[in-house]
Amino acid sequence: MDWSGIMGFAQRLFGFDPNSPLLFTQFYFWAFFALVYAVFALIGDRRLLRNAFLFFVSLFFYFKTSGLSVLILIFVTCSDFFIARRIAGSEKPGRKKAWLVLSVCIDLLILFYFKYSYFFADFVHSLTGLEMKVVNVFGVLGNALAGDGRFSVDSIVLPVGISFFTFQVISYTVDVYRGQVKPVDNILDFGFYVSFFPQLVAGPIVRAHEFIPQLYKPFFLGRRQFGIAVFWILNGLAKKLILSDYIAVNFIDRVFENPQLFTGFENLAALFGYSLQVYADFSGYTDIAIGVAMLMGFYLPQNFNSPYKAPNPQDFWRRWHMSLSTWLRNYLYIPLGGNRNATFGTYFWIVLFAVIAAILSGSWVVSLIFVAIAAVLGTVAYFNPDRRKKIFANINRFITMLLGGLWHGASWNFIIWGGLNGIGLVVYQFWKDMKWGWRFGLVTALTLLLGVLHFAVGAPVWNLLFVWALIVWLGTLVRFIYHLAGGKGCKQLGYIWGVVQTFTFITFTRLFFRSGSNLDPATANEVAWQTAQRMVEQIGSAWDWSLIPEICATYWKVFALVIAGMVIHWLPVRWKRWYRINFALLPLPVMALAVVAVVFIVYQFITADLQAFIYFQF
Repeated sequence: MDWSGIMGFAQRLFGFDPNSPLLFTQFYFWAFFALVYAVFALIGDRRLLRNAFLFFVSLFFYFKTSGLSVLILIFVTCSDFFIARRIAGSEKPGRKKAWLVLSVCIDLLILFYFKYSYFFADFVHSLTGLEMKVVNVFGVLGNALAGDGRFSVDSIVLPVGISFFTFQVISYTVDVYRGQVKPVDNILDFGFYVSFFPQLVAGPIVRAHEFIPQLYKPFFLGRRQFGIAVFWILNGLAKKLILSDYIAVNFIDRVFENPQLFTGFENLAALFGYSLQVYADFSGYTDIAIGVAMLMGFYLPQNFNSPYKAPNPQDFWRRWHMSLSTWLRNYLYIPLGGNRNATFGTYFWIVLFAVIAAILSGSWVVSLIFVAIAAVLGTVAYFNPDRRKKIFANINRFITMLLGGLWHGASWNFIIWGGLNGIGLVVYQFWKDMKWGWRFGLVTALTLLLGVLHFAVGAPVWNLLFVWALIVWLGTLVRFIYHLAGGKGCKQLGYIWGVVQTFTFITFTRLFFRSGSNLDPATANEVAWQTAQRMVEQIGSAWDWSLIPEICATYWKVFALVIAGMVIHWLPVRWKRWYRINFALLPLPVMALAVVAVVFIVYQFITADLQAFIYFQF
């Protein structure tokens, strides 16, 4: 008997390979799920056994995805389980709050260590000149326990999905403190809630009141639910493998890797293509997670609602990554004062972000500008009680978006991305209340200013902004004239114009988001800024229009997929519901043939190496 071969197979089956994490797009995952589902079916309605089984299965799944980081997941599960019970059992408000603060501090310190250690080291060095070496303390501990040097201690590896399960346990503890949910009695049930494998590593972030009641319900899967679940799985696989991975590997990644080797048109096309890629990738994961969970009788919340149909930035963030947007609103925006007033937290984050801006930019001028703008707005709010709530609400919105950017990573590019989205939200709040004369006048003034900079300076960034402002000005002029003429029937035209402008704005903010993704935190700032700068230079410089037909011919498959993806995305909701329900109601033999056909088509697009989901890194 070949014991070495058997041991090698067992190692591949049960061991962790950092170069091959367990992905929804792998055959191994579906073999794993088939086995899990078979055991799940045998367990039936024995609730405690079912939840315990799925808890341990989820731990194994996370181990195959992120190795020994599973110990961190187990730790926060135990920590928040016992502290939440202490919160619920405490009668004194002060003691309740003390337990809550302890829980949140433990969770955030773990998150801070893994995501922001390099940033903190740079921060201390910038302030004091002291060199701080980032050390993997868990590697040091592992080496001490193992008695050898098997674990690396020179760098910190970010556990997959740590932000998602950390935010999930924080929301649970806070909701227990607020009395909105009762603490879970059994740690196995709670562990299952925290670690449920379909949504563990990339969301959606599941609130306790949405999922915990499902822990105690008997399994039920109706005929229609089964068909809908299969549809979501196929839909997610198609989004990931056909749209996201194919256009990324064959075009987008090449351009972002070295923008200067490509024309301005190719850089612009890659930027717009990335908007489709990141949506197809992230929503594709969510679709698969929803489908897999539904097959087991559990329902996860909707995380995307056709975000590129949004006519303004506010509506976009109500449609995009809805579980995170809701989390930020409930646990950051409202505690900051929401749309009512400013709190201590508002001023604290203004000062902190001013310091962060100075550190990351290397200039205290940026910090002073940030503080000056906040001071001007605060002064206006103080002397204008009628506008006070609106000003404070916009400051709180802006801070929330900055924190949302910081959630993705402690680097300059993510903070710029969050800040730009915050500015978009604030501008929209003022824009929607303006009269058409003011709108047209402000857009005209901005276009003239950018025109002066375009002709006087001629830098690519001013060229790019001037062209965009000119397009916005022309659209605003048409709508202004139409408004003066009566404006009847303009609603649909205005909606389409809003969708185009919002999509364009969101796409350009993603220049900073994509530039810093998948980078070593120690070098992310410099590399991301260089990539963004080079792309702006290429897009904002003079184009050779004669090359565009050749470029379109070379990448026609990629461009055709991008166009097809956007057309499907913009289809009316009722059309999508129609073909989703009709698929779910197909006879099982026909559905099986459809599944085989779709899987065959999808796997024609598989690249040489399966691409990890983009949001695994967060």
